[in-house]
Amino acid sequence: MVCFRKVLLLVSLVIFLGTGFAQARLPEFTELAENAAPAVVNISTVRIVSGGDEFRRFFSPFQRRGTPFDDFFEQFERFFGDQAPSRRQQSLGSGFIISRDGFIVTNNHVIKDADEISVNLLGVNTPFRAEVVGRDPETDLALLKIEADRVLPVLEFGDSDNSKVGQWVVAIGNPFGLAHTVTAGIVSAKGRIIGSGPYDDFIQTDASINPGNSGGPLLDMNGKVIGINTAIVASGQGIGFAIPSNMANSIIDQLQQNKMVQRGWLGVTIQELDDNAAKALGLDEVKGALIAEAIPGEPAANAGIRSGDVVVSINGQAIEDSNALLRVVAQQTPGDKVQVEVIRQGKKRAFTVTLGTRDTERLAQRGTPGAPEHETTLGISLRPLNEQEARAMGMERPQGLLVTSVEADSDAARSDVRAGDVVLEANQQPVNSIADFQKVLREDAAEKGVIMLLIRRQSQSIFRTIPLP
Repeated sequence: MVCFRKVLLLVSLVIFLGTGFAQARLPEFTELAENAAPAVVNISTVRIVSGGDEFRRFFSPFQRRGTPFDDFFEQFERFFGDQAPSRRQQSLGSGFIISRDGFIVTNNHVIKDADEISVNLLGVNTPFRAEVVGRDPETDLALLKIEADRVLPVLEFGDSDNSKVGQWVVAIGNPFGLAHTVTAGIVSAKGRIIGSGPYDDFIQTDASINPGNSGGPLLDMNGKVIGINTAIVASGQGIGFAIPSNMANSIIDQLQQNKMVQRGWLGVTIQELDDNAAKALGLDEVKGALIAEAIPGEPAANAGIRSGDVVVSINGQAIEDSNALLRVVAQQTPGDKVQVEVIRQGKKRAFTVTLGTRDTERLAQRGTPGAPEHETTLGISLRPLNEQEARAMGMERPQGLLVTSVEADSDAARSDVRAGDVVLEANQQPVNSIADFQKVLREDAAEKGVIMLLIRRQSQSIFRTIPLP
């Protein structure tokens, strides 16, 4: 009996100590939330949608040219389309103040196409009207400015490079319109690539992030911003993504100073290495970015870099893959001189390259594989096929445009356009470059209010029709 009591006492002591130890290790978020919340803002936007646009959006999926209903739709639209009243389309997001004179960071997609932007501060009943200082769609960042009659609370950027997988983080934002919601979790992963653009390098977190959190801060335990909450996996739980603060900080500085972002430009097209390519090029490991083309007359070609070179470092910073190359070059300023180390025929060579200016319109015309053109009005990203992809799809030669990603809940997604589809025609016109596609979108599709795509999918040809917003 005495022995049993001793065992029971020992078990109770272990449970007590274990519980106390666990409680001692759990962080306390109250002070952090109290200090940070006043600098987090709710952003409300309004977009004026014309009645005619709404009419065309509703009926365009049912319109088919060359049918007996053509006259009906034409007369109906002529009579009613432009008579319908306009309406105000509202949306919500988050942001945070970075200067006491009213500069605010948020996501570009939060304020894109907005006709009115209002900012609500914690404890202040009257919203402030905000102006857009600058935007960077390629990283989904935007800078706003408000004029306030008070000294504003601010948040400071931390060092995202020093963040560790497993460390505690806190997100504050406006999910589903619930103002200043605080959630906590850990850094789940770093360097995530989710197909949102050429500079993907996201922090993944399991701190709850929901629609409305976009643009809000991801904070470390010192209250410093190490990320800007940007994206979620709609079908998953506990999977959110934030733009690293070290990337955002330099972009925000440029927006604040110049109202625009200028990025360095090597003047190359690149592709990923695989085992076979590495073996053929005499590489010891599958690391680096393979130069598919050094564009004549551009910085890399002028410095002596050529097709088949594999970039392994820039200014001493190792280049693991093509995404790393894009990010490192984009962090440089046009006119900077950078040291580019390549492997050519099994030997290392170094070149000094004076960077040019990255021009997204020029990239769209060339269909650069490393920087796909985003057709944001439809919710799809496109680029021309290369020869290897064409052969894999059973084509004699590259033709059409590869759908590299489709935004969830976009018009394209609702019309069953999928990543991996190849767009051969748009409104019965061949499209072999981004310029071809944009021309159809701007002219024939804009006139009809709809774009019909001829798609090749798994050796089959199908049509998909997308109404234009």
